[in-house]
Amino acid sequence: MTSAFKLSNDYWQSVQISQKDVENLHTHLFERETPLTTRELVSQFIDARIESERQAAAGRQKSAAKPYLPRDEYAVGVDLIFPALSWSRGTVKSVRAGANPSAGEFDVLTVEMEDQSERMFAARLGSHLLNDTPIVIPQNDDLNPVIILREHGDNLQKKLEASFESDEGLVKIAGRWFPRALLVDINQGQLNLAEAVLDMSGGEPLPTSALLKDIELPAGENPKLAEFSLNYALQADERFDEVGPAGQVLWCLRRLEPDFVREVPPPLRYFEVEHDRDVLTSALINLEAQLDDELTPTGEDDRREEINSITIALIYPHLRAGTLPMSARARHLFPTAYESPRVRFTLVDGKTGQRIPAWVVREHGYVFGLREWYKAHQLIPGSLVDIRKGENPDEVIVEAKSQRASKDWVRTVMIGTDGGFVFAMLKQAITAEFNDRMVVHVPDFKTLDPVWEKKRAFDDLVLLVMRELSKSNPQGHVHAQELYAAVNLVRRVPPAPIFALLAESPAFKHVGDLHFRLDEEVV
Repeated sequence: MTSAFKLSNDYWQSVQISQKDVENLHTHLFERETPLTTRELVSQFIDARIESERQAAAGRQKSAAKPYLPRDEYAVGVDLIFPALSWSRGTVKSVRAGANPSAGEFDVLTVEMEDQSERMFAARLGSHLLNDTPIVIPQNDDLNPVIILREHGDNLQKKLEASFESDEGLVKIAGRWFPRALLVDINQGQLNLAEAVLDMSGGEPLPTSALLKDIELPAGENPKLAEFSLNYALQADERFDEVGPAGQVLWCLRRLEPDFVREVPPPLRYFEVEHDRDVLTSALINLEAQLDDELTPTGEDDRREEINSITIALIYPHLRAGTLPMSARARHLFPTAYESPRVRFTLVDGKTGQRIPAWVVREHGYVFGLREWYKAHQLIPGSLVDIRKGENPDEVIVEAKSQRASKDWVRTVMIGTDGGFVFAMLKQAITAEFNDRMVVHVPDFKTLDPVWEKKRAFDDLVLLVMRELSKSNPQGHVHAQELYAAVNLVRRVPPAPIFALLAESPAFKHVGDLHFRLDEEVV
């Protein structure tokens, strides 16, 4: 009698990574001499666990216990195995006569199973399917490594990562693991040579393979092992920064990175304003999501959304800094990395094909490198920019929604010598499509600097901007989106604090469709 091997339905959900599992993966890495990603090691873990459980089941089948057959007679104390129950074991604790005229004479066994539960089985039963037919339990998805990886891979990956992080015998570079004991020794002189090579590249990141050509490792070293070892040594040295997108390893000298990649540009620096998100209405929350502000919190649904292109209306801080926001939607379009906080990639002008070196600054949620491109296209706050995925993983296409230059009436900010400001509708030369509610022409960016330096209290600043905006509307109405764009002319603030102030301050009265006016009796 034989039984096909199977696992419990919740096996892969509840499985825990044991020390033996980790040791097996150590051995696998030693044998392969190739750094592997956690995902690749999950596949090996699944294969090894299936084989381990299969051997354990085979061992149970070969045990000295007697296979249970309904036709046989058993005495108290007999050890049995039950093929139909995944070869579980049990011991007969009692035997009594059965009572069923249609079945004839038979015994009822009370069996204590290996999990301490008790079950009853029939014995001396002459007619029963299990007496003559081998028990075959159909294979299920628990034994298909491809299906297991697809359905449980993410959960298993997190468990393996947690086990590996505490294992000093493994090191991780760019998402790949390798035994520390196999690393090739990289000395200070070789690191200095790597620095010199990167210095000569003038800030252009280079792959590890390009550095290996010049650091003179001993002949005969495994190329993949040598590359991983150099990556590990470079990562431990503060002079070097790994800036490649996921799947690539590129090295750059920190001191050659642009200033505003290593630190947040002044126009993007947000000094947190306390506010209560709970006061935001669903309409305000929907508007917040549409504005693509990188400082807006990311929700679970945002991370799952799959998109290929978006259109962003630029606000003044990003235009001044030469950056794009890595909003909840936009981050799906830009390269990411396993660990690197900064990622070097290429922006491609969708119309001209111009290639622009750019950086994703993951920690602070912006893309740097567009200042000259903005100037060339004469973009203003409120201008629309299309962003879409490029042909290659490390490329993103940007395209200004340009138009033939023409004069158009747009809101224009005028700055006084005292740092005061007013808005006026004036005819300006416009070269690109814009968002009607967010467009503000700024004759000279530098004239706004004194306004930023005044550092007014947040509530007072919003009231001031609101009052100036309301003068251009006969009813004194201002849309929440207009207020957000205008406030960001003079201070970097995400939508939520502004919207929360509109929702809870008695100074602002909602007049419908996200338009507000000042309550002059209050202010």
